[in-house]
Amino acid sequence: MNAEVVPVPSARTWRDIPQPMKRRAMPHGGRCRRSLADARLGALVVLCLGLAWGAWEVAGTLGGDPGRLPAVARAVPIRYFELKTSAGGVLDAAWLERSLALPRGIALTELDLGRLQERLLQDRQVATARLERQFPDRLRVTITERVPVARVRVAAADGWRNLLVAPDGHLFPGAGFEPELIERLPWLGGVALVPEGTGFRPLPGLAPVVQLLADAQFSAPQLYLAWHSVSLARLASDREIEVTTKDGTIVVLGATGDYFVPLATLDYLLDRLAGASLAGARIDLTLGRVVPVTPPHPAAVPPDPPEARGNSAPAAVRPPFSFFPHPPSKS
Repeated sequence: MNAEVVPVPSARTWRDIPQPMKRRAMPHGGRCRRSLADARLGALVVLCLGLAWGAWEVAGTLGGDPGRLPAVARAVPIRYFELKTSAGGVLDAAWLERSLALPRGIALTELDLGRLQERLLQDRQVATARLERQFPDRLRVTITERVPVARVRVAAADGWRNLLVAPDGHLFPGAGFEPELIERLPWLGGVALVPEGTGFRPLPGLAPVVQLLADAQFSAPQLYLAWHSVSLARLASDREIEVTTKDGTIVVLGATGDYFVPLATLDYLLDRLAGASLAGARIDLTLGRVVPVTPPHPAAVPPDPPEARGNSAPAAVRPPFSFFPHPPSKS
């Protein structure tokens, strides 16, 4: 037998009772207090907008048109030079004062910031420069410095002059660097220097060499410290970079952009040849797993002095070149 479901209405509460009464109007005192609060809020908004507008006008006056400043403010001389440089930068405030060469007692309002920026950029060690007036008596300068990766030697009227080479090819004399850092930089050869202004035009196509030097410093610093010079003479024609070590060994690498494997091969090879004289030898790392090592030409090896020969047998003739395998891979 099926039970019949009878719908039961839900219980009603007092909220369901219609209440047609009108709301009581706000008294006169409440309306006055509310109007006063709205007026205070509007005055505060107007005051904030006025302060913001005033700050904007003052900033525009100080930065864009210093002539609108009072005469007393325009006459304050510069007392502080604030220099902010890039990470690893070596230039200091003394260099800044020498480079700007401002007259003594000059005021901020008398400065031509555009001309002073050009004066700083004439030093090729400076890549970017930005100057700001900080009233009443401070000049703030923000620069980005170039970091040297190699050296070149050029002929000058008073003799030879050494210049530093930046990764972007710019050449500059360099100031503020530690002498030990400069002595560790390899010399750059096989490049053509084109005069430009008071210096030289930036060297093009240095990206493979910069990458090689960076990889050597990171993964094989003991090899990098033994490098004397890097030649670009065959970079454009054969895509090869020729490195000469301080003992006269010539190492040839392909301009591939990835030098970790060739550097590991060279490190392994030099370990195998430890104790052998490689002065003048040529190690070719451009052929992959097979590395030819060509010893110096016999004519380049000075003969033994007569008193040292005695009755000894003649030295064995060395082969024109030798092959050394690629270092075994580590599993």
